[in-house]
Amino acid sequence: MARFETKVLIIGAGPAGYTAAIYAARANLKPVLVTGIQPGGQLTTTTGVENFPGFAEAVQGPELMDQMRQQAEHVGTGIIYDTITSVDLSQDPIVAQGDSGDVYLADTLIIATGAQAKWLGRPGEADYSGYGISACAVCDGFFYRGKEVVVIGGGNTAVEEALYLTNHASKVTLVHRRDSLRAEPIMQDRLFAHSKIDVMWNTEIVAFLGKDQPSPRLTGLRLHDRTTGTESVIAVDGAFVAIGHDPATALFRGQLDMTDDGYIKISQWSTATSRKNVWSAGDVSDDRYKQAVVAAGMGCMAALEAEKYLADRASPAANRPPVGIPQLVA
Repeated sequence: MARFETKVLIIGAGPAGYTAAIYAARANLKPVLVTGIQPGGQLTTTTGVENFPGFAEAVQGPELMDQMRQQAEHVGTGIIYDTITSVDLSQDPIVAQGDSGDVYLADTLIIATGAQAKWLGRPGEADYSGYGISACAVCDGFFYRGKEVVVIGGGNTAVEEALYLTNHASKVTLVHRRDSLRAEPIMQDRLFAHSKIDVMWNTEIVAFLGKDQPSPRLTGLRLHDRTTGTESVIAVDGAFVAIGHDPATALFRGQLDMTDDGYIKISQWSTATSRKNVWSAGDVSDDRYKQAVVAAGMGCMAALEAEKYLADRASPAANRPPVGIPQLVA
């Protein structure tokens, strides 16, 4: 078991975590970033990324995250491939325990644990995720110009996704398993008034259908009509699962203020949480935009705020170099 001490501990290795690490390292804070179980976050399951600034051609999600990792290491971040299993924010320094048995002591903490889209778990969903199935219309809608797509869900997210997709798709079908939507009335009014959108009520997804040659591609959906009990198959070019997200905040429940949906609350125009030495960046607090570039911007904010806190505090720990930080290579 190893013991690591650092001025800035970052939990999470997505755009928010890596950007926070880059800024903290450039401020000579020698941050330690613990990757978690999925280094790179949600972008590691994404294919072409066309909306991240700086890439004239689409960049593959895993490649983008690997570039961020290399940049963070290059400027002096200690990256540790471990998963934090418990955190005690009441102590000073903060104490975090890794699944490896290692212990991390930190003057400040930046939480960048992200969120995961909720999936239906139906046959074919995992097979065609990224090959016609998406959980982000803003990310992937551009690829469906002039095509027919389906949005699955009935809340605000589903309605927003459906409306957004009308900017690209020739037809959008909202599939909902109930006979009424949960979305706000004004959002429903916009949906029902749009000429490109149809709604299939009382309908559940049985399976996602596709073909694997010459490359994987979604081709249709098998549906179950809950009213008649019958099944049918429809052809689609793309399907967007919009049933919500689960923020990765279990470690911090009871220690930080959170929303009813489990997102960590932060101050306006800040990433500050309810504890003075803890900041939260990216999808773990962002329940609205859920974009990599927004997460990266929040990571920058968190690092700058942590730097200012340490400078104002001017504690002995702020002048103490971290010990035992391994420089690991992926």
